[in-house]
Amino acid sequence: MRRQRVQSGTEWEERVGYSRAVRVGDRVLVSGTTATDEAGVIDGDAAAQTTRAIRNVDRALTEAGAGLDDVVRTRLFVTDFEGDWEAVGQAHAEAFGEVRPAATMVEVSRLVDPAMRVEIEVEAVVGGEGS
Repeated sequence: MRRQRVQSGTEWEERVGYSRAVRVGDRVLVSGTTATDEAGVIDGDAAAQTTRAIRNVDRALTEAGAGLDDVVRTRLFVTDFEGDWEAVGQAHAEAFGEVRPAATMVEVSRLVDPAMRVEIEVEAVVGGEGS
């Protein structure tokens, strides 16, 4: 099966050897994505960072011919579960609405940059039943 890779252009993709997203057939897998823009990690609370990370995920999905409506699974990694889980969950719910993908949220001791509070990875199925 043909593999379509989506690159965002960061130096890390080449250095670490990964793609922002990979599409194989009707499946799109998006790598762990954080709340970054051209200037780096955005300032903001967990909700703002979650919203930005999902916007970055949506951009990768779009390049792969998918969208948030095609997402079937999310994994959320948070650095302060007790303090942030509700804000992260609310931002996730607002972004996905009735799509309601299968989701996992776990606490991690840290992310690659100490300013990052959340990282999200997703799996999508394009043209699946219910799309």
